[in-house]
Amino acid sequence: MPPDRPSNKNPSPTVAILLAAGESRRMGQLKALLPWQGSILLRRQVESLLEGGVDKVVVVVGHRGEELKPHLEGDARVTCAFNPDYLSGKTTSLKVGVATVRKWSPGCILILNVDQPRSAETIRRLLESHRRAGGLITGPAFQNKGGHPLVVSASLLEELAQVEEATLGLKAVTLRHEKETHKVDLGTPEVLWDLNTPEDYREVLSDFS
Repeated sequence: MPPDRPSNKNPSPTVAILLAAGESRRMGQLKALLPWQGSILLRRQVESLLEGGVDKVVVVVGHRGEELKPHLEGDARVTCAFNPDYLSGKTTSLKVGVATVRKWSPGCILILNVDQPRSAETIRRLLESHRRAGGLITGPAFQNKGGHPLVVSASLLEELAQVEEATLGLKAVTLRHEKETHKVDLGTPEVLWDLNTPEDYREVLSDFS
């Protein structure tokens, strides 16, 4: 009998934390449910992450979380985590996401907000750059401006679990490890998109017309 072949399964998966717990006050409607490329923003974000090479996605919900959960069902790679303290700031959602991803012992974690739409190609190129660079943190840029998402080594999980609003949250982690952060210009303004207001949404939509 021939020897067992080694498994092709990645023992250290790439996991994304998609933050979707906010109230969307400036937008005036829930951002996760905004129409986007024939679907809704939440669903398309999850699809882009998976198509871009992420193995598992943790979506952290809070405000109107029960309304969002049905849009996340049907794929075993997608987990919905509820943050009961979402009104206390984004760092509370990040910590819920970090606590959830630990069980998979990931190799790296990609962190993205639901209101920052990214294509699968952008996700793929960023993950490839992170693996090539071998640093602690990789982030995209466009014309010397830093963007999102960030890809973070799992060795920083403990630091991510300790972030606080009062101490700049995730930004504090990136500042501590600035010398070990790799910035890659992906040549697309997409990495700067941030849909905070109806004007932002209309402007980005115009790029598709």
